Order: sequence, then structure tokens, then C-alpha cells
Amino acid sequence: MASPNLSEIITTTLRNRTGKLADNVTKNNALLRVMKEKGSLQTVSGGRTIVQELEYAENSTYMRYSGYETLNIQPSDVFTAAEFDWKQAAVAVTISGLEGDVINTGEEAIIDLLKSRIKNAEKTFANNLNADMASDGTATSSKQIGGLQLLVEDAPASANSTVGGISRGTWSFWRNYAYDATSDGLAAATSSNIQGYMNTVSLAITRGTDRPSVIIADSNYYKLYLASLQAIQRITDDKTAAAGFTSIKYYGPGASCDVYFDGGYGGALPANHMYFLNPEYIKFRPHRSRNMVPLETVQSINQDATVKLIVFAGNMTLSNAFLQGVLKD
Repeated sequence: MASPNLSEIITTTLRNRTGKLADNVTKNNALLRVMKEKGSLQTVSGGRTIVQELEYAENSTYMRYSGYETLNIQPSDVFTAAEFDWKQAAVAVTISGLEGDVINTGEEAIIDLLKSRIKNAEKTFANNLNADMASDGTATSSKQIGGLQLLVEDAPASANSTVGGISRGTWSFWRNYAYDATSDGLAAATSSNIQGYMNTVSLAITRGTDRPSVIIADSNYYKLYLASLQAIQRITDDKTAAAGFTSIKYYGPGASCDVYFDGGYGGALPANHMYFLNPEYIKFRPHRSRNMVPLETVQSINQDATVKLIVFAGNMTLSNAFLQGVLKD
């Protein structure tokens, strides 16, 4: 594909340029970063599928009794496992012998072309992986990661979907909490009512000390929440702000958590959505040797060219659905 202006070779060699490529590629990849920062990244060593063990029922033998009454000693089936398929992705970095060994060498080669292409590939990977993590997993004939729109569905009770091999139509414990501002709250979300809606969702998915600790919002909902706050209440997190990601504190039931902005340029979330996540039970699980890592450089057997692949294998997994929630219009 032709470059929109100067070719890569001209751009990366000395033509009265600054010696630094301007980043016009990277998008707002808050979801990917937050999953890493909040302990939701858990690598996998291998296996036919990615298995996520979970408890799905209480022990059924609990009973009140008196004296010599016969007790229930039947074994209880309380454990099961969700299985998630491996999803793969790759980005190729290619450089010809002419580019690498002839044109882009010597004193005039102030930017290393191959390194620049690798950096671009890494940004491309992060952008697309972040979008996949917010998806419903149906793109490219379902070769895509099953992201938030699958794991934390808009209408889990009526979707009758299967997640991790478990039917949500059959098993109600496997349905996340979903709150529609218009139909459940009787009014579309505004800066006046969004905090009340957020409180409703947060309370619904709180179980003792199990609470949502991450909220991811698209542009519209983040703006509404921001507008609902007084200036003195706009408390940001220094660590995420220093990393270039915007977040605001939300003081929900029993504890505070961060509201992250995954909108703006390249934001991957669907419009008018806010996801309430408990990272203890929702994970980003890459293979430990295929977590956006470069493979060995390969020399083409029939071309004067060198290829380096950056690869990923893994998926997002879920072990408790009813402690995850979504607020939407």
C-alpha cells in the first residue's frame, strides 16, 4: 500500500527532518492497560483450552434438625469450569534487503527503519487488541477475543448466549447484571441522574467485600459523570494520570474505585456504556510465551527480505458473572 505522503524510506532518512517519527497511530487503550494494572492479567502455560474453574452452587445438604433426625449426607455438585478457546493474532514487520542494507544505512540513516516499523507494529497490536477486549468476539468468523460485550452483556437474560461453554439461558448464575437507564431507570442518563444509576449498579453487584473496583466508561458516559461532579470532587489518580490515562474517583458502597475513560480517539467501548468490573473474576489471559512478543527474525527463502512476527495467543475469561455489571442506554 502506498504511503499517504513520503515513503517510509524518505521519512526515515535525512531529508531535513527532526529524526523522530510523530506518533499518529496510538489510540486511547485504557482497557488494556487497566486490565494489566488491576491484577487481571494472568498468563496461561498451555492446554487444549483456557479453563476457568468456578463455584456455581451452594452445598445442598444444609438443613435444620432436631435430636436423632436423619441428616442429608448426599454429595453436592458445587464446582464446574468454563472453557475459553485460544484466540490468536499477529502483526508482521517486513524489511527488504534494499531498504535495510542499502538505502537506510550510513550517516544519513538517522532513524533505524526496522526499529521504527517494529514500534509501529507494537502500537498497531495494542490498538487492535484493546478493541478486541471490548468486543463481542464475533469478528473475523469469531476468531476475535471474547471481550466485554460478550462477558458483560447488555441483555444477558434474553440473549440466551453461551459463554465459556455455559448457557446463560439455562443457568441464571452465569448472567451478569445489566441496567438500562431508559427502561430500568425510566430516563436516559444525564449528569443529574448518572450517579444514582451508578449507585444502583454498584450495589447490585456487591457481595460483602466483593465489589467492583474498576469502572470503564465511553466518551458519553464519562462526560456525564465528569459533569455531575463538583470541581473539588474531581479526584484523579496520580499513577494513571502520569501514564496518560484519565480517571476519576467514584465513591461507591463501602469503597472507592476509579472510573477510566476509554473513549476519545480510538476508544473501543460501545456508545453510552459503563462497565463495572470486579477484576478478581474477569481476567485477561495470554499464553505466557505469546503475549505480544516477537518471534525470531526469519529470512524469506525466495525474496531479499526479512520478516519478524509479533504474536499473541490467549483470551479473556470469566469465573463469576453476577459480580460484573453494565450501565447503558
